[in-house]
Amino acid sequence: MSKIQKIEPIVLGEKSGPATWASLMILVRVETSDGMVGYGEAVPTLRIGPVVESIREVSKVYVGKDPFEIEANMKEWEKHDFYLHSSFESTTALSSVDIALHDILGKYLKEPVYKLLGGKVRDKIPVYANGWYSNCKTPDDFSAKAKDTVNKGYKGLKFDPFGGEWDSISDEALKKASEIVKSIREAVGDHVYLMIEHHGRFNPDAAVKIANELSQYDPLFMEEPVHPWNMMGLRDYRAKSSVRVALGERIISKEQALEYISEDLVDVLQPDICNIGGFTELKKLSALTEAYGVLLAPHNAFGPVQNAATIQFDAWVPGLLIQESFYDYFPEWKRNLVKNMTPVVNGYYEVKDGPGLSLEIDESVLESYRTTGEEEFNPNEPVWVVRGTWLTRTI
Repeated sequence: MSKIQKIEPIVLGEKSGPATWASLMILVRVETSDGMVGYGEAVPTLRIGPVVESIREVSKVYVGKDPFEIEANMKEWEKHDFYLHSSFESTTALSSVDIALHDILGKYLKEPVYKLLGGKVRDKIPVYANGWYSNCKTPDDFSAKAKDTVNKGYKGLKFDPFGGEWDSISDEALKKASEIVKSIREAVGDHVYLMIEHHGRFNPDAAVKIANELSQYDPLFMEEPVHPWNMMGLRDYRAKSSVRVALGERIISKEQALEYISEDLVDVLQPDICNIGGFTELKKLSALTEAYGVLLAPHNAFGPVQNAATIQFDAWVPGLLIQESFYDYFPEWKRNLVKNMTPVVNGYYEVKDGPGLSLEIDESVLESYRTTGEEEFNPNEPVWVVRGTWLTRTI
């Protein structure tokens, strides 16, 4: 009987890309005693060291176990990790192994992961672009790049127009943000979805001011409009605005997500397969969203293995609205790592039917980009910002 023999976290990267978070990735390789290999991905975001150590801790429970007993293995880790559902490091480590085990199971059965979930409901995944607006500061900067991106076939654009504003927003900064959104809307027309990224950085009063001003441009949704720890603030925002709310990339359990869903605080949930518990937990969460009529637009900002896993999930899940994509704005080595097997074609991901994640890893690229250490740290631009868009705060 096959056993899990080795779980290896591999840090890859270089200091380049549309944002500091994109400079590195944590690839996770799981090997079985009979030579099968599966790949997962964990989230770094200034926590490379702690996440790598968490993957090593998870391996203490998983190594020696049956790779096919995915649910039982997850429950075993849950028993041992006292802080699982309050620790991002633990949940992303667990997610990476879960993704890799689904990859292995699909390879054993010679079927794509979406078939293990229940079969596909769509052959193509509609996507919106993110990361496209690096170094944009003025309305003209944004509108020019927006046109270029839509000309590649993208059906939607997400972007953060708020420069260096934090917590509150000045009238001058709000006016500039409005000019940016207006310039993009005029540049791409009414047929392209616009999504306004707030990065969870505003207090409720500021967020409501923003919603009242930017709703005229018909955004598909406002993402993380208030600080994610401010549940009372989100309730206040919900009561005082009429825009669609999207959030969920920082949610690390289905129980946490249920708080937002059951209180009608979210219209579009954005769980991250590398945060929530891999395929196992994301499938369970999708049942809750379906029951409450909440649509899904999974978060997908880190690397090509996460991207491939998300595509497999999207192929199966009924309640998909649209899928985030950084693929064309990844550092080139990330596309090369997977032999460019998941390109965006005219605004869609095409669902592949290869076994597991339908993905191949280029070992030569893997070896060339092995690295150690944390992402670069820029004290003048937070890690979550698309590179070159953080401005001196307007007082």
